Amino acid sequence: MPQPLPQLRRDLDFFPSPAPEHPGLFLRDPFRYSDAMLVVPPLLVECLSCFDGRQTDLDLRAALVRLTGDLDTGRVADYFRQTLSQAGFLEDEAFEKMRAAKRQAFAAQSVREPAHAGSAYPADPAALRQTLAGWTEGCGAAGGSLRDGNLAAIAAPHVSPAGGWQSYRAAYGALRPEHRDRTFVILATSHYGAPESFGLTRKNFRTPLGEAVTDTAAVDWLAKRAPGSVEMEDFCHSFEHTVELQLVFLQHALGAGVRIVPVLCGPFAHSILEGGKPEDDDSVKAFCEALGELQDREGDRPLWVLGVDMAHMGARYADRFQARAGEGKMQEVHERDRERIARIEAADPAGFWDLVQQNRDDLKWCGSSPFYTFLKSVPGLRGELLHYEQWNIDEQSVVSFAGMAFGR
Repeated sequence: MPQPLPQLRRDLDFFPSPAPEHPGLFLRDPFRYSDAMLVVPPLLVECLSCFDGRQTDLDLRAALVRLTGDLDTGRVADYFRQTLSQAGFLEDEAFEKMRAAKRQAFAAQSVREPAHAGSAYPADPAALRQTLAGWTEGCGAAGGSLRDGNLAAIAAPHVSPAGGWQSYRAAYGALRPEHRDRTFVILATSHYGAPESFGLTRKNFRTPLGEAVTDTAAVDWLAKRAPGSVEMEDFCHSFEHTVELQLVFLQHALGAGVRIVPVLCGPFAHSILEGGKPEDDDSVKAFCEALGELQDREGDRPLWVLGVDMAHMGARYADRFQARAGEGKMQEVHERDRERIARIEAADPAGFWDLVQQNRDDLKWCGSSPFYTFLKSVPGLRGELLHYEQWNIDEQSVVSFAGMAFGR
């Protein structure tokens, strides 16, 4: 009996080819287990469906015969399968070895190296300082009644700073030199982390500005307090941008050696899809309780930083319309975003989550789990919206985000 072909990995990114001279489907690995990037020609795109874990090489060859009219398809079928395997795009032995090697290498590192220097922001320290100075010019110059000794938390985007600098500026403008010795508990979106889980690491974080120090005692305490809720040395930390972008702004504002507790928050998918509250899941409940105990134990030392974006609308995000910031459908999104923000400002996690659950979060707020985790873990903080905006991440798609501050 012919053996089934390996299954195509479901966690890959799939986009139309960005190169008009090379049409087809663009494939890449968001987890960076593989550095390969492939453009599958239009003729072969349909053949990807043969890699479903059930169909065999005979089915692949039959599909090629049907598509090409050529009976001699064996060489093309073999090459296609080998190319996908060598790229690490199939659930096979080659990928398992690739994944194990990358996870082991990250676990062995003493420092989390910058993954987005040179792309999301300049890699050269002098150029980065100059760029950050431009993005944050006028920080704290206006607005915000919580810009004083009462500050307990800020929320900033994790979108590209080139598009979201005004919201970054609003949030980080709330910081003052006297905050330098605080411990910054960073709750950031994990775009690829497991649902209802939290990713921790003991590693220090390096950026072009220097090395931020991870409070390993706090990390170890959280892992001990809620062991079933966390993945320690979560590989997502190696490539996720949501903590890294907060760090460059923190370091610019307060110095390279800031002390941090980096936490990646996976999506609360079960609650959105099935109903109920996120804390109905024992893992979410245990970790929120652990964070609350950390706050109670440390008193005024923690200062919370949320790395969060809001709505994701338009063609890039599987909507059947072209989104333009501030126009048409996005005016309604603005109103709905502000409803959710009002619940956050009011320290109302239940009301906020009721709005997230509407239509199974059709606004696609990737920051909903960090926001909810914060509201449940550190209750009673008054929030203040400092700046809200929408940005066209491409011509047909929009991301919304904001800068916020929270005080007691």
